[in-house]
Amino acid sequence: MPIKEELYFVPPAKLRIDRVSKSFATRSGTLQALDQISLKINEGDFICLVGPSGCGKSTLLNIIAGLEKPDSGETLMDGKPVTGPGRERMVMFQEPALFPWLDVLKNVLFGLKLKPNLNNKERREVAQFYLRLVGLEEFAHANIHELSGGMKQRAALARCLAPNPRVLLMDEPFAALDALTREQLYGDIQRIWAERKKTIVFVTHNVREAACLGNRVVLFSPHPGRVREEFRIDLPHPRDINSVELAKYASRITRALKGYENSPGTEMAE
Repeated sequence: MPIKEELYFVPPAKLRIDRVSKSFATRSGTLQALDQISLKINEGDFICLVGPSGCGKSTLLNIIAGLEKPDSGETLMDGKPVTGPGRERMVMFQEPALFPWLDVLKNVLFGLKLKPNLNNKERREVAQFYLRLVGLEEFAHANIHELSGGMKQRAALARCLAPNPRVLLMDEPFAALDALTREQLYGDIQRIWAERKKTIVFVTHNVREAACLGNRVVLFSPHPGRVREEFRIDLPHPRDINSVELAKYASRITRALKGYENSPGTEMAE
């Protein structure tokens, strides 16, 4: 039985991005990555940000995480400004970034350093809980180099979930994996989202992936990044990425992207 309810369940957060703009200095001049982005993310939303390369999706994710500061505008979490990183907003990147000198359990325990009020017994219980949640309980003492790519991402997900954040920010976490492993993880992340009731913001180039996972898909246009259109995916979870119904949603989103496929420096995938 859980020791403390707050170690496992917290209410999901709501986010508001209010007229956020961001520019970067480059050798060829100033590059505006985001222009007047406004977006409301409700409690428990699974929202996917989709668009060509250079449209500022990852920049916006970093601003929500507090890793970047906007030039203008602000990000609010439950009405309070985001001014820097915090354990209530955890980021999962494309690379798992696990510590190779620690085993799987100790990697997850490392993430629990963000909760200093726990004793060692509580930390271990919480870490084991999340390893069970991601299906890695039997690999708790495995070395990182012994894991497959998908298992490494599961371990990284457990480490992000262990501090019990209210918002999970995911930056193309499955992009480097093979198709079969990705499909397995699609099922896992949908199950975890349903069980843990997290607010999730997920960046991807893959339209089908977005339609499979998100209850809302926000389409960005590039140079500078702006919100072009939003799609609500009215399909029950869990979803099969190969289903005909899902393919229809993905086709609608892809058609909206077609205007950018021949633009310099853009990419997209279905």
